[in-house]
Amino acid sequence: MPKDLNARATPARLPASDRLRLQAGTLLGDAAAVLSRALGKGSGASIRGQILTRIHPDAFAELVKGRRIASVTGTNGKTTTTHFLAAALRTGLGPDADRLVTNADGANLHYGIASSLAKAPHADIAVLETDERVVKDLIVHGRPEVLVLLNFSRDQLDRNHEIKFLARSWRDALANAGSDGPVVVANSDDPLVVWAASDVKKVIWVDTASTWTADAALCPQCGSLLQRDNPSQDAPTGAWDCPGCDLTEPPADYRVRGTDIELPSGERVASALNVPGAFNVANAACALAAAVEFGVSVPDALAGFSTVRAPAGRFAVTSIGDSLLRLVLSKNPAGWSESLPLLSSDPVILAIDSVAADGKDVSWLWDVDFEQLRGRRVICSGPRAYDLAVRLEYGDVTHEVISDVSDAVRAVRGTSEPVDVIATYTPFQKLLKMAGLR
Repeated sequence: MPKDLNARATPARLPASDRLRLQAGTLLGDAAAVLSRALGKGSGASIRGQILTRIHPDAFAELVKGRRIASVTGTNGKTTTTHFLAAALRTGLGPDADRLVTNADGANLHYGIASSLAKAPHADIAVLETDERVVKDLIVHGRPEVLVLLNFSRDQLDRNHEIKFLARSWRDALANAGSDGPVVVANSDDPLVVWAASDVKKVIWVDTASTWTADAALCPQCGSLLQRDNPSQDAPTGAWDCPGCDLTEPPADYRVRGTDIELPSGERVASALNVPGAFNVANAACALAAAVEFGVSVPDALAGFSTVRAPAGRFAVTSIGDSLLRLVLSKNPAGWSESLPLLSSDPVILAIDSVAADGKDVSWLWDVDFEQLRGRRVICSGPRAYDLAVRLEYGDVTHEVISDVSDAVRAVRGTSEPVDVIATYTPFQKLLKMAGLR
């Protein structure tokens, strides 16, 4: 049975000494956040959390206790799905929406989550975007009611080069939680996600109609080469199965069907989103399953989804000087493969960097089908623009290099329609700053 959305929880009451440390850390963190924004360094959420957890190292573990938590994790789509889910719960809560706290700015590590929760000590419902490496600690300390597992993909290869290791950490944490573990909403198209969630007490499976399979060729359980059925309109890559063991794609409860979402009853509802892309319909399907499990009605959840337009700047249409742009964040080959078909402008700007937040290894560029950009004016930008230019040269894509992102933006000024910009994390944040969106 779905949970009762109106059921209240009581965030953990901290000892007096911990409350004082938390207050001191919050005040100092707030001051640092104000300075960060004044210097144009960002929203300040991360630095606030870093100072808070330096002064009170147990802040994360203590702040997540006693709340009703819905967590969203995975390589791609965390931020947008978290926005969908938070919007659905706010709509369902109505006048009690102030009971909810979320880390809407995408600060999803321990200190970012602690920062958001410290600012809302009395909020008893938390919708948390959670980095893949933080899931284990959240399960141990926060005991989330619902955990959304979206997908696994190669991302920041120098840091998360072994994605099966992350999947195993999820699997072990869920197994250790036992009957106290969360209800899991899981992507049935992703073999690693299925393996991680296969022993959970209750799983709500979502067929996301994924098109990316390059990170899921081998069975995570026995290592055999996975087999797939013939593709269809509803299953673009075909259902998967392992010939070497019992791991197989489970029957789905919710299904993506074009721009519709099929409910467990068989009824189809229109997603009616205000963000583009088939991958966002998949994100919405997962958020819908989680919202319904948390006690939100389907109509309220869909109404909440319709209010999400540019989550943390993604898909924002904005002006920078005399240039009109649409900003798209893509961080890895799976994300780029989903985003490139959305490009409708000519010219387009592609911005690449390789600092820690982007991942230092850019060899993933060779796994992306840039050939679909042939015939357009393509501007390569960012500190790794020449790496991208080499890839485009081999793909016979005409291009020019304007390494400085500001110069690339000025090069497309005066267009009547938005120019599409796809960027990795660091240049995307620079563009948000230039546009005054952070």
